[in-house]
Amino acid sequence: MSQQPNALTPEQSPQHRFGYTLRELRKVRALSLRGLADKAFMSHSKLQKWENGDRAPKDRGEVELVDSLLRAGGILVDQWERIDMPVSAQGRVSVSVPHVSEASVGLATAASQQAASDHEGIFVPARLRDGSVVFVSLDRRAMLRGGMGLGAAAALGVGTPAAAAASNALPGLTRPARSAAAYSGTPVEHFQRVRRLLIDNDNLLGPRRAIEATREYIEDIKDLRKDAKGTDRHALMELQTQYAEFASWLYQDLGDFDSAQFWLDRAFQWSHTVADGDLTSYVMARKAQLAGEMRDLVDVVDLAEAAQRMARPRSRLAAVARTYESYGHALRGEPTDSERAIDDVRNALDRVSGDTTPWGVWLNEQYVEVHRAQGLEVLGKHAEAAEIFNSAIRSLPDGYHRDRGVYMARAAVAHAGAGAPDEAAAVGLQALTVATDTGSGRIVRELARLDKALFPWQRQPEVAEFRAHFDSLLAHES
Repeated sequence: MSQQPNALTPEQSPQHRFGYTLRELRKVRALSLRGLADKAFMSHSKLQKWENGDRAPKDRGEVELVDSLLRAGGILVDQWERIDMPVSAQGRVSVSVPHVSEASVGLATAASQQAASDHEGIFVPARLRDGSVVFVSLDRRAMLRGGMGLGAAAALGVGTPAAAAASNALPGLTRPARSAAAYSGTPVEHFQRVRRLLIDNDNLLGPRRAIEATREYIEDIKDLRKDAKGTDRHALMELQTQYAEFASWLYQDLGDFDSAQFWLDRAFQWSHTVADGDLTSYVMARKAQLAGEMRDLVDVVDLAEAAQRMARPRSRLAAVARTYESYGHALRGEPTDSERAIDDVRNALDRVSGDTTPWGVWLNEQYVEVHRAQGLEVLGKHAEAAEIFNSAIRSLPDGYHRDRGVYMARAAVAHAGAGAPDEAAAVGLQALTVATDTGSGRIVRELARLDKALFPWQRQPEVAEFRAHFDSLLAHES
């Protein structure tokens, strides 16, 4: 007879909380203990001891791997880090955060179980009982019925009940079929202009406002492809691929990594149908970038190397992929490989500047330096990373509102790591303003790291102000 699992009480200890969360996540993913052990190349007995609270994991890499396999978004890593936290600090955490019910694990995983086409789900940052911040999927209609804080609603781009009603004013009316004759130019030219406009507005307004339009345009392009032939059909398919990649980027910035992966997979598939080698190479490089954003230690370097193999030798896209590889090496604790990759990209900038491909045109010295700073911060060189981020913020052109917020949030994390809590809190508050304007999940994820990093200085007025304002941004389950 198999051993019965222990009845765990998450409040008993951080070790029990970790085991409880691991078990609940595994059940949500419909994995047996042995099935998870096989995927992680670990022993069944080791995972069983983790789940039962009998033994705490010793290897961070193993925890990160299991977290990645269960698509936990860092929850397990955060809880594992708390196991060795002093009891006094644990007590302060439990008192300082609002109550969240035992459904928090299900709440934290709900987003990835929704279909990518589900328009009712709202992906938002939420505070869990242990103090960690995760992105969850909430029901739009329930939120409109029950209400939420004005600060959170503004930051998340949640519409009003009147707006929701207006969008469904004619529920029985279907859209007419698209006609190429409706456009003054060609449909391809029209949708190319729309895409450029959406890209420009994304940096000013954030991802949420652009997602619905982008997905509707993908459907419109599909409609036009039904009657198109020859080069027109081919051009529409290529445009559909470009829109899918952009949709992935919007979801990535929103913090919804599962949907971002879904649309990148579609873009990768569709790019092969148009035989555009540069576009396929670019989408593969974006897969590496997304893996880095997710801190996926297993895939990031492999995906970046695959993108380089696909790219034309010595091309700009090869350099773009090499940039993402550098960050992957930093995540894996390989500083020499990371710096070597960045040096390779620096040396290639002049050579690739004349590349005629439309992809990766933003690759320049500043972009490379920002990725170098990301790697330095991961490797613990916080002061140097903060200095580079500050320089990048000063150099950003007008109009890059969201990117400025991302850089400020990352600079704030670096300042905290360098032992400068007042500066970290001040810069964090500035980034919080941009997060409120744009609803960027990337900014919020960095600010969640900052919130955690500033905990030792929580009694300092500047730090307390930032943490209070950040907490007001989050959704809370009562």
